[in-house]
Amino acid sequence: MNTLIGLLIIALGSLGQSSSYVPIKKVKDWSWESFWLVQGVFAWLVFPLLGSIIAVPEGSSLMQLWSSGGALKAIGFGALWGIGGLTFGLSMRFLGVALGQSIALGTCAAFGTLFPAITGHTDLLHGEGLMLLIGVCITLAGIAIIGYAGSLRSANMSEEERKAAIKDFALTKGLLVALLAGAMSACFTLGLEVGAPIKQAALDGGVKALYAGLPVIFLVTVGGSVTNAVYCIQQNIKNNTLKEYGSVNKQVLLNNVLFCALAGGLWYSQFFGLEMGKSFLTDSPVLLAFSWSILMSLNVLFSNLWGVLLDEWKGASKKTITVLVSGLIVLILSVIVVAIAQS
Repeated sequence: MNTLIGLLIIALGSLGQSSSYVPIKKVKDWSWESFWLVQGVFAWLVFPLLGSIIAVPEGSSLMQLWSSGGALKAIGFGALWGIGGLTFGLSMRFLGVALGQSIALGTCAAFGTLFPAITGHTDLLHGEGLMLLIGVCITLAGIAIIGYAGSLRSANMSEEERKAAIKDFALTKGLLVALLAGAMSACFTLGLEVGAPIKQAALDGGVKALYAGLPVIFLVTVGGSVTNAVYCIQQNIKNNTLKEYGSVNKQVLLNNVLFCALAGGLWYSQFFGLEMGKSFLTDSPVLLAFSWSILMSLNVLFSNLWGVLLDEWKGASKKTITVLVSGLIVLILSVIVVAIAQS
């Protein structure tokens, strides 16, 4: 029962993350760098800080928790993860949404799951390590199938639509950027690993396992916020878009900030849910180690379901939809296979 509860909580968080791009579509008269920076304030700073506060032991403080060890390294890995977030967008620019997202998320799922296992000297060829490796391989297969569905969809687009979608298509450059994005994004899990002493200090102080890791997540997102803020402000200056924050009327400004706050809260819910869900998987070490891949798989799953609801797959052939559904089923199977193997 605990395993099911843990997976459901992770799924709810993933659903929130996958829904975070819906309110962003409501933001008006702001360029990408402007709304990305504002939603990032909520996603990487405000909500993670609020989450951290509920994980402070009675009579202690966040500063005391962070002094337990690993804080600077967690921020450093967060900064690397921030690079992954930025290059993730570039991978879609050079390869298109389907291929770019599939390669980047697939790489992130694999590296984010296997990096901690390798640094923890887990034997990936035997026992629980082998189960973990098989689960990652199935995840990669599912994401690859979905990427193929995206390629079929792209092939059915008109030349005008294709140019609009991938006007800067560059295969070699795109592959390198997508692999870099996936590897850098996986640094989030390394940030959580090096911040383990902080989580342990919270547990020792009587904080429930549900929340104990939230102060570490905040440190990682702080690191990511620095990377993203530097890039966004540089783009604001380069594109002369700094004035956008004050040039819209009060109603539009209020709406934009509220939609950015909603998007930021939904985005953060994936890591809030991941941390809470993991606390129910402690009796299933392989599922616990596989939880990052589960989150990435569910993000792909729900993102594509949103794509269907928003008519992004409208007009796709029956073959394309069949391939897409097959890929989604394989993603779900990756979780089921690992869960059964663990039991």
